[in-house]
Amino acid sequence: MHPAYSVIVFTTASGAGYGLLIWLAVAAALNLVPRDPALGFVGLGVALALITIGLLASTLHLGRPERAWRALSQWKSSWLSREGIAAIVTYLPAGALGLGWVFGEFVPGQIATGAWLSVPCALITVWCTGMIYASLPTIRAWDQPLVAPVYVVLALATGGVLLSLLLAAFGYDPRWAAILSVVTLALGWFLKARYWLAIDTAPKTHTAEAATGLGRFGTVRPLDPPHTQPNFVMREMGYQVARRHAEKLRRLSVLLLFVLPIGAGLLLLLDLPSPFQIAIASLAALSAAAGVLTERWLFFAEAEHVAMLYYRGGVA
Repeated sequence: MHPAYSVIVFTTASGAGYGLLIWLAVAAALNLVPRDPALGFVGLGVALALITIGLLASTLHLGRPERAWRALSQWKSSWLSREGIAAIVTYLPAGALGLGWVFGEFVPGQIATGAWLSVPCALITVWCTGMIYASLPTIRAWDQPLVAPVYVVLALATGGVLLSLLLAAFGYDPRWAAILSVVTLALGWFLKARYWLAIDTAPKTHTAEAATGLGRFGTVRPLDPPHTQPNFVMREMGYQVARRHAEKLRRLSVLLLFVLPIGAGLLLLLDLPSPFQIAIASLAALSAAAGVLTERWLFFAEAEHVAMLYYRGGVA
């Protein structure tokens, strides 16, 4: 599939935003951080800004962005509609949490209620994002049970990295957040490696022989191309990245998204001066951002729609 930058920004920015929102909500509910209005304003502000930027970026991939609201009407059958509804609903408890944290509770238990409702709402939204792709059997690389879990774990991991930076910047102890980020990054590394192994070794059932039912006669190939020039389907659904380039980009994403941030998280467990903590956490956040963008670009670039059997024959 053609890696649309708007969708890459959407899935990475909103994922990190939801991850940060989840960890801030848990921290507020369990009193893991002080009820510092400045911390709540900046932390939740960054989380909601990333979520909003991601959601707005997703509309840029549409031919008629002004009609994006119509996608909400198909919630019975569409994961995209479910994601949109879940995203809108998440703003309500997140708003209650933010108002209570920054301005003080208007009603008793406002912070705790908003926090505990924000967590499942955010998790459901990220899960729906992953299921948009995992529910497509016509794309072999996405028709995998690990797609949605990887989306959720990487959201938690990148959100944990941002939380470590936030706590270090405000002079609070970032070690518990560093532990969260290291654990979720390690889990994300494991799941992503299993995902790559799965798409590399899964049976290639999408073949020209299976599509035409002529496999019993031998290899099937088109005599002539259906078009003399690339069309929309070929450009959008037939994007190909060379295998050697994919391997290099996989290694790069592992280095940037997992290895360096995990190393930085382990350094944050040491009793270092605050300036060193801020510098290490900043480098971890920048590395994780570059890594998740690379990982998500590959997620789209390595996928090919079964429709390409019509144009190229062979295996999709």
